[in-house]
Amino acid sequence: MTGNDISYRDAGVDLEAARVHTANIAPFVRGGVTGFAGALELPPMRNGLMVACTDGVGTKLLLAREAGLLEGLGQDLVAMCVNDLICSGARPMGFLDYLAVGKLDPDEARVLVGSIARACAAVDCALLGGETAELPGLYQAGHFDLAGFAVGIVERDDVLGPERVITGDVVIGIPSSGVHSNGFSLVRALLADGTLDCPVEVLLEPTRLYVRDVLGLLAAGIPVHAVAHITGGGLPENLPRALPATLEAVLETGTWPMPHALQAILGSGRVAETDAWKTFNMGIGLCLIAPENSGDAILARIPDAVVIGHIASGSHGVRRV
Repeated sequence: MTGNDISYRDAGVDLEAARVHTANIAPFVRGGVTGFAGALELPPMRNGLMVACTDGVGTKLLLAREAGLLEGLGQDLVAMCVNDLICSGARPMGFLDYLAVGKLDPDEARVLVGSIARACAAVDCALLGGETAELPGLYQAGHFDLAGFAVGIVERDDVLGPERVITGDVVIGIPSSGVHSNGFSLVRALLADGTLDCPVEVLLEPTRLYVRDVLGLLAAGIPVHAVAHITGGGLPENLPRALPATLEAVLETGTWPMPHALQAILGSGRVAETDAWKTFNMGIGLCLIAPENSGDAILARIPDAVVIGHIASGSHGVRRV
């Protein structure tokens, strides 16, 4: 060795911190069969499909880091993935996370992965493992990013989607818990110029998990034709993804409550209503499209759900009345 030797730690990567982190999160992970991959035991299926999706939390991470409120980000990450998965009727089976950091803080990372594990448990999905990457030079110290990957299963004959939707179906909205995980670049801009009067804790309310709501309906034999997760692009972009090309969703605005965070954003006077509808969920986190005679049964099982519209012939899109 010479006085010019440089270690991995000198270069910005702390392997000892990584070992501590691995030990910290080991209790959260299940389903592993080797030291390199996780595994799932699949139930017997007649003609099953595997469904997979991936997503992240976006710039909500920045606001949470600035506020020192990281606890809910794991639920945001899981929700953004499994809420997409459930739109096909698939039951989430396994989840993997990817955490990239500038400098690894094992205590902070434990909070994030613990939150992921609790959200997985809440939807009966195994946290199979993941990757934590310390990337000095790519991320500043204190900065990080999260990505998630969910895998589920569904019988081919049970897949939900546009081909099931018909004229006369009702659109039932399940409320959001707030902003969820989309539109935070705009939220942060409003906070920066002082026009948004809303506690940060309210803005950071974790994304609602809808898996048990939908699976409960399907397990009870209540017909559902299609499901739409209302994320980036809001209702105008996401609801049509659950519709055939010849039908439109007619929404009766004002029939559902608006969360406080979204009221504050609209009340700032800086966001045009048309932009708000294209950016935020506007108080509806998930839409169910179902036969009209399923409406009462759905509302009975999901007490805060509300009929917000119906399906009609027309241009492929959303029409507000």
